[in-house]
Formats: sequence, C-alpha cells, structure tokens
Amino acid sequence: MIDFRRLEVLRAVHRHGTVTAAAAALHLTPSAVSHQLRELARELKVQLVEPQGRRIRLTGAAHLVMRHGDALLARWEEAESALAAFRAGEAGLLRVCGFPSAVTGLIAPATALLRKRHPGLTVEVTECEAPAGFDLLMSTDADIAVLAPPDSFPPPGDSRFDQRPLLEEPFDLLLPTGHPLAGRASVHLAETATEDWVLPLPDSCDHNRRVMVFCAMAGFTPRIAHHVQEWSAIAAMVCHGLGVSLYPRLSQIPAGLPVTRVPVTGEGPMFRRILTCVRGGSADHPMIRHGLEALTEVVASNPTLTPNRPAGALS
Repeated sequence: MIDFRRLEVLRAVHRHGTVTAAAAALHLTPSAVSHQLRELARELKVQLVEPQGRRIRLTGAAHLVMRHGDALLARWEEAESALAAFRAGEAGLLRVCGFPSAVTGLIAPATALLRKRHPGLTVEVTECEAPAGFDLLMSTDADIAVLAPPDSFPPPGDSRFDQRPLLEEPFDLLLPTGHPLAGRASVHLAETATEDWVLPLPDSCDHNRRVMVFCAMAGFTPRIAHHVQEWSAIAAMVCHGLGVSLYPRLSQIPAGLPVTRVPVTGEGPMFRRILTCVRGGSADHPMIRHGLEALTEVVASNPTLTPNRPAGALS
C-alpha cells in the first residue's frame, strides 16, 4: 500500500527541483524529504530521482508514478469528501420501512424532502406491516420503521427499540355520497349501529379488532356484511352502497369514487397511534436523525393529521 504523503513529496521535488526547496515548501527537513523518497522508491522497486547538475530530476519511472499518483490522489480526495459527508449524515444509505398508507402519506413525502435537502443521501423504502418492520430493524435491513403496532408488541420498554410517537391518525366514517349521514359535519359512531359494515377478516390485520372495540364502546356490535382486505377495495364496496367502514385519514381513496369521508366521534379517542421505531441507541446517527426530522415535518405540514405531543421515547 503506497503512502499518499510520499506521492506529495515526489510531486514537490518535481515542482521545486531540489530536495531543500521541496522540504521548505512542505515544512519538512531535507533529510525527511530524502527519507520519504527512498522509502517510496523501495516500495515501488524503481529509481525515482537522478542528479542533474545541482538539481535533481525525476526518472521516467517517477513520471509514470506521478501520472497515476495524481489520479489516485484525486480519487482519495473524493473518498475523503464522501466519508466526511457520510459522517455528517449528508451521504449514505438510509432504509425506511412502513405499512402501506404510511408509505403513501408519510414516507414518500419525507423521502422527497430528504432528496431535496440532502442530495447525497440515498433513501430505500420497503413496505411492510408491524411485525415484519421490527424484524427488519433487528436484522439491520431497515434503519427507521413507521408502524401502527398492536398494543402488546413490542413492549414499550423493550430496550432493543427506541419507539417514539409520531401522530395520532384519526379515523373517518366512509359513506356513499348519497347516504343520509354524508352531509354531516361529524357523526357519532353509535349512529351507524344499524348499518352494514365492510371490514377486513379478523385475523388479517389490527383494523378489524380496532373497529370492534370502537363499536363495543359505542354500545353495539357491527353487522359485518363483507370482508375485504385492501383499502381501495373497501372504498369500492362502500361507494356501491354495500356497507360503511372506518377509514384511516392517511389512506387514499381511488379517484372518481363517489364516497364521502365524515369525521367520526365515539366514546373514546377514534384514532390509531403511529410510531417511529429505530434500533436502541441509533436515533442520534445523523442520517437517522435527518429521516426522523423529515417524517415529523411531513406530519406537522398536513392540517388533516394530529401530531403527537412531543413525549420522547415511550416508557
């Protein structure tokens, strides 16, 4: 491995013509310059300088070394700049994962914000649900997870993860546009007790369980007429008058569907808590900090969302 400092010495000798002048330019002693030249010649196994009167000149081999050495030094400077940017969190690979509507409403705009502010930063996005998100973090295949995990996993005090509240995402009542409740400013959930409902299967995701809890608190058990998994399919069922549903604020409705979102109230808070989660101890890494800040800014800039109170890590 060539010591790049010795290439700088060779360059200075070529430029100034004598060991003494090169030493003065480099703030070294002449003996130190001569030593560096001997060591470089020994490493390369070629003669690098030869006398020319009172001066010295580079040999043909030395000129060859200089030509390649200049390219090596330039690439090393590029590498040092890239490493400095990496240390500052301005460059590198940041991997973010999250559930589908979080990707659409939070991660995608945060990624665009990061690309604008930190062009040297590469963001890689993976769609996943809560359990897989924690697995991706632990396998280091993700650096930030945006999740709406069930209350039971992982425990809030799990030291493997740094879990922080990002927002409380409201649910809206999704109705066909011509429904009698569609023109209301808000609807109490108990008013939907006689409606047919469209929900995912009970074991397919947390949404079914969450709606069942909300309805139980409102004093009724929903009559589930259809089990549908995808949000866009739920919206299509609702638009055709086949039932109503609770729809998360972040979830997009396919364009052109004649449905109406109405804010809904109940006996308790009608929202799901969305968290950011990183590996324990990694939140202060510059790249991860940039990512968390971008997600927080996206939430704050969306007037339809409810940011969480700044509470730090969950305890």
